[in-house]
Amino acid sequence: MSSALTRSTSTAPSPTSLPSLANGGAGGALGGAVAGVLGSRHLLRDAPPSSPLQIFVRAKKKINDIYQEVEEYVGEARLFLEGSGQGAGSKDLVTPSEVEAVQGYSAKVAGIKEVLARDHMKVAFFGRTSNGKSTVINAMMGDKILPSGIGHTTNCFLQVEGVEGLEPYLTTEGSTEKQNIKGIGQLAHALCNNRLGDSTLVRIHWPKARCPLLRDDVVLVDSPGIDVSESLDDWIDKHCLDADVFVLVANSESTLMNTEKNFFHKVSARLSKPNIFILQNRWDMAASEPEYLNEPNSKMMSEVRKQHLERTTAFLVDELKVVSSGQASQRIFFVSAKEALHQRLNEAKGVPNTGAGFPEGFTSRYFEFQDFERKFEECISKTAVITKFDQHTRRGKTIVCEVGSCVGGVMERACGQRAEKLRSREEMWARLDHTERELHDLTSQMKEKICGIVEDVERRVSNALNEEIRRLSVLVDEFCEPFHPDPLVLSVYKRSLHTHVEAGLGSNLRTRLSSALALNIESSQQEMTNRMLALLGSEKRELAATLLPRREPFEVLYRLNCENLCADFQEDIEFKFSLGLVALVQRLMGKASNRILNTRHKESVPRSIPLTPLTPSNEPAFPSGQDDWSIISRFAVAAVGSQGTMGLALALGLMFKTVGWRLLALTGGVYACLYAYERLTFTTKARERTFKRQYVAHATRKLRLIVDLTSHNCSHQVQQELSGTFARLCRLVDESTSEMQRDVRTLEREAGQLEEAAAQAKKLRNKAQYLASELEIFQQTYLNVED
Repeated sequence: MSSALTRSTSTAPSPTSLPSLANGGAGGALGGAVAGVLGSRHLLRDAPPSSPLQIFVRAKKKINDIYQEVEEYVGEARLFLEGSGQGAGSKDLVTPSEVEAVQGYSAKVAGIKEVLARDHMKVAFFGRTSNGKSTVINAMMGDKILPSGIGHTTNCFLQVEGVEGLEPYLTTEGSTEKQNIKGIGQLAHALCNNRLGDSTLVRIHWPKARCPLLRDDVVLVDSPGIDVSESLDDWIDKHCLDADVFVLVANSESTLMNTEKNFFHKVSARLSKPNIFILQNRWDMAASEPEYLNEPNSKMMSEVRKQHLERTTAFLVDELKVVSSGQASQRIFFVSAKEALHQRLNEAKGVPNTGAGFPEGFTSRYFEFQDFERKFEECISKTAVITKFDQHTRRGKTIVCEVGSCVGGVMERACGQRAEKLRSREEMWARLDHTERELHDLTSQMKEKICGIVEDVERRVSNALNEEIRRLSVLVDEFCEPFHPDPLVLSVYKRSLHTHVEAGLGSNLRTRLSSALALNIESSQQEMTNRMLALLGSEKRELAATLLPRREPFEVLYRLNCENLCADFQEDIEFKFSLGLVALVQRLMGKASNRILNTRHKESVPRSIPLTPLTPSNEPAFPSGQDDWSIISRFAVAAVGSQGTMGLALALGLMFKTVGWRLLALTGGVYACLYAYERLTFTTKARERTFKRQYVAHATRKLRLIVDLTSHNCSHQVQQELSGTFARLCRLVDESTSEMQRDVRTLEREAGQLEEAAAQAKKLRNKAQYLASELEIFQQTYLNVED
């Protein structure tokens, strides 16, 4: 209703004074008053609506806007929690129960939002048959929409609701087909052949532009007479539980019946203090009785009104206990719906309000109908806002607070995990820096240590090999395979001897060196392993343990390869007389060469050249035999050197001439005996000794050539072993540092993700606080309820 209507009704005479005014006033005065009131009413119905119903409209729009934000917020929170629970760096950040809870809240918000979109102020009209329920609704709408008449008229539930279109239509229960509004008389009228069930609902969609009441989101529900149906419990469960206001349309020509009382007793049992208005309809019929027309009998009219008021008040206060005694008078009205409908139909047609033809007391009844509408609007607006929105508001606050608490917990866990990640990153950086510095220092130390060990191994191998070369004759003498000068047998003998010498030298070297070298190498490996393990994590130490210590100790391989080394050995085991001229000459030449070599380092002093030729007087005092032996030796050398018979004959002739034949014969006999002895004693065993002596001399020369190479090879093996061990350990340390670098990058990335998650969670938590404050403001503004 308009504010003008409120002001006019507040200044209008009270309902108790209007009957006397109507009964005692002159016809012209009454007509003028009625015309003025009706004219004002006509102006008010054309004025822009500002009724209390707008409170519900504004509250509904506000709560729907808030829940739109709540739905978006819960959706954002759900996506955030689902995404945060799948992140690599978000371990234990979100629990599955939190995700499930928010998903459940999302479904609940969607359901509440759907309910809010359908929520409206619902008014249910009940009463006995022919009490005028449909007429009251038609009067409130200002148009004759519902079928009405004498007797049982409405045979089903009719729900009148507003629609944005310009053409009215109706739909039946379970169907969306739009039917012509004119068919309402066939569907809902009790006299129709195709009657619907009394619990069936028919929706009448009436244009909001043609009814201000429907424009404010009010739904009016007409019902069959409660005295012609036994399905009262079904009615209540199906159509009454969501009603905000119940209007009991009673017949003022009689009192309240038990049927009406029993129905509302059942309603009160299912709903907590329902809002009930009682309209004593057809009050115009009581006022039109002849005995009430005279002024002396108006007191009787007041007594009847008082009687109805007391009984209905007792019903509301004492029986139903839905209102207090002071509020009961604001819920009971004496009206004439038929008069109000006719008046408003005339207003819609533009018929001037002259007041002619109005029955006695019309003005008071019309004003009381208007008063009912005003109080009904105030009640339903306040009640509907509370009944429709209070629970949803509280539920919304609970939801946003629960979701906010959930994301707040995620924010706290994200901040805690981020701080832990940053601490781990700093510790990892410090450990990585320490590892790299220690590795650099350890590498330098190990290189120096390995170089020292390699030099020591090379020196030891060289000394040991020289010692074994000096003892080579003993090793060769130990070779005891059968010897034969045959070339084929001798070839096999040499190969076996090569193998024996190589194996013996290797065995002797291992006996001399292996234990010391293995101990030194093992201790060095253990030292570098222990120092390297200190740089590794516990998981890497187990891997390093599989590398060192080795299952078998390291052994140096002495690769002498005597067969190839002495491949050029050519034995000379033919008989040679030790006092033969060739042997003697070779010995003399060997000594001379030795003397020459020994005099090379003496001081070079030129000898003096004699001034006079040699004569017998100045010859040196040498024995004569010495000069002869000098001449003989020279000839012998010349003879041997000439390698001819003539030279040998010449030498023998000179010797014969010089020493004489007796001495020469004796010497020849002794010489022959010696030759014969040596020839007879030159057996296979002597040949073997000669062979071994020649082999020892040859092998000694060859082995001395490879002493440095062998010692270097052995030291290189040791270097490779130690370097390989150190390289494997360095690779483990490098892998560990690389892994630590990856861990640092991972921690930085996860810390960044957690920081983003914490920022998003903080934003969502703040939004939850904002939405909770919005709901709190809505609660205080429209519900006036404080938690």
